[in-house]
Amino acid sequence: MKENSSLKVALVGNTNVGKSVFFGRLTDTYTDVSNYPGTTVEVSRGEAEIDGRTVELIDTPGVNSLIPVSEDERITRDLLFLEKPDLVIQVADAKNLQRSLMLTAQLAEANLPTIVALNMADEADRKGIELDEKKLAKQLGTPVVSTVAPTGEGFEELEGLVFSAEVPRLEVDYGEPVTGSLKDISSSLKDLNLPEKASGLMILSGDDSLMKLLKERLKPDQLDELIGCREELREKSAEPVSFQVTRKRKKIVQGIAQEVKSESGEGRILSETLSRLTMRPLTGLPIFLIVLYGVYQFVGVLGAQVIVDFLEVEVFQKVINPAVRAFTVSVIDVAFLEDMLVGPYGLITMGLAWALALVLPVVLTFFLAFSILEDSGYIPRLSVMVDRLFRKIGLNGKAVLPMVLGLGCDTMATVTTRTLETKKERRIATLLLALGVPCSAQLGVILGLFAYASQLGLLIWGGVVALQLVLVGWLSSKLFSGRSSEFIMEIPPIRLPRPVNVARKTYTRVKWFLKEVLPFFLVGTFVVFLADKTGVLGFMIRGLKPLVSGLLDLPGDAAVAFILGFVRRDYGTAGLFEMARQARLSPLQITVSSVVITLFVPCIANYLMIIKERGIRTALAIVGFIIPYSISVGALLNFILRSLEVM
Repeated sequence: MKENSSLKVALVGNTNVGKSVFFGRLTDTYTDVSNYPGTTVEVSRGEAEIDGRTVELIDTPGVNSLIPVSEDERITRDLLFLEKPDLVIQVADAKNLQRSLMLTAQLAEANLPTIVALNMADEADRKGIELDEKKLAKQLGTPVVSTVAPTGEGFEELEGLVFSAEVPRLEVDYGEPVTGSLKDISSSLKDLNLPEKASGLMILSGDDSLMKLLKERLKPDQLDELIGCREELREKSAEPVSFQVTRKRKKIVQGIAQEVKSESGEGRILSETLSRLTMRPLTGLPIFLIVLYGVYQFVGVLGAQVIVDFLEVEVFQKVINPAVRAFTVSVIDVAFLEDMLVGPYGLITMGLAWALALVLPVVLTFFLAFSILEDSGYIPRLSVMVDRLFRKIGLNGKAVLPMVLGLGCDTMATVTTRTLETKKERRIATLLLALGVPCSAQLGVILGLFAYASQLGLLIWGGVVALQLVLVGWLSSKLFSGRSSEFIMEIPPIRLPRPVNVARKTYTRVKWFLKEVLPFFLVGTFVVFLADKTGVLGFMIRGLKPLVSGLLDLPGDAAVAFILGFVRRDYGTAGLFEMARQARLSPLQITVSSVVITLFVPCIANYLMIIKERGIRTALAIVGFIIPYSISVGALLNFILRSLEVM
């Protein structure tokens, strides 16, 4: 361990073990979030003050193995092998020690000094799980400490152990013929400046991503020797080498886990019963509907009616708008500027009012509700409940993660489709995200919009959008060639949301909204203002009016909302929201327009990300399909609802 120079410390761990909370608690001077070179995977870096010394801290993407099956796992492996951190803090799940130790074994083989932080110790305690830290530290030969990241419990002890970390003594005997093959390729690996045993096992296990890296560093004859040894080992082995390696590791870590772990079983019955109920379709669906109703009341009634009405009427209509109008008339006295600020498409009356008075209250209440659900552990259980359905549309359960993240932001969710293993899955997931997964801001406004319709309309909207996702996904699974991969997901425990966590997440998301979204609203409003002044907007409205007024039976100027939806989905939906508040949309029209704008083109930010991830041809094909499809679905829904006279 370095004594005088600065240290580079990497946080490593399985998914859903609390690494990000760890990172946030340890860093206190700056945080830099950027894409790892050559990828769109984000890696957070910051500085931490530990024992009076400043160290560089890196929060790596979650991994289940250092042999990568996704872009995230490859980035973590490359970061550990190429950047060579001086220390790894492995954030382990105290409730699932065996799974964590499988990763510890690989860190040991990579010759990385490691501290094992048994995180979520409070949750393990509630489940009646006790771990003997001292015995585990003795078994591993490196420091072990129990932590609770949200409260900071154990962090003082952790920081005091940083400079005494060692490479774990978790040695696995892989037996013959694997050990012999490792010796055969050792000479080719010696001068690569890579961990010899770890990289050797990866090569023999069939890690093609590492072979690509080695092509840049090895002579052709050395590369041929490695490939020859790997093929020879495959011929000798009765089962895949990766299976042999995993089985040997599992046997060792099972023994260690059994020796240091004891379970009383107390505190598990209620949480596990509730957990099972949320994941079984028969009970999970009613629970989901109850949760949805609660979110609707909180967002649609409190956010979209009480708070919006106060801000719109008492703040903007009675105070801000008259003040700005009086200022422009008495001081500036320029009709063009007055119209630009407080006209029908004014920066104040439309851009700022929509962003702060209409959308922000709805988004704030939705972010708060979403953070509570997220912190409770409910969202992963919802993902498990719909996993079987996802398999019918050419995806596996891993695709649930991008879909759930799409409820936060479709643009970033499109990036996370990289975690899906096959091209087919990535294409289907990207299409479904663009088609019918509303981002959190749009979803919040839609929930608020139905406060002016009916709960039946909300159910129809949700049912129609879900049906289109299933139908288009099923058709895509038949049309797109390729295969689906296996699904493994770590399910966190059901727990009471921590107010501090909920407040932090809500604050971060609202801050993002104000920083990233507010400029879009103002720029979009200005573009609409110019389009109105130049006649372009009227031309576009006249072009869309036959579709909007004819097929969809909506007011002609609802076309503006669909046009604005390309700038930002929630911006367009805010236009429908304002029309509903003015009683210019009937409950039936609210239902039809909400379906269409949910299925309509992705926002421009998401569209650019689709081009980056899938290519311009795929992006054009997606939009070319979505526009006529969404209008056709809306027209059919309008015809059915009017024929049945249900609204």
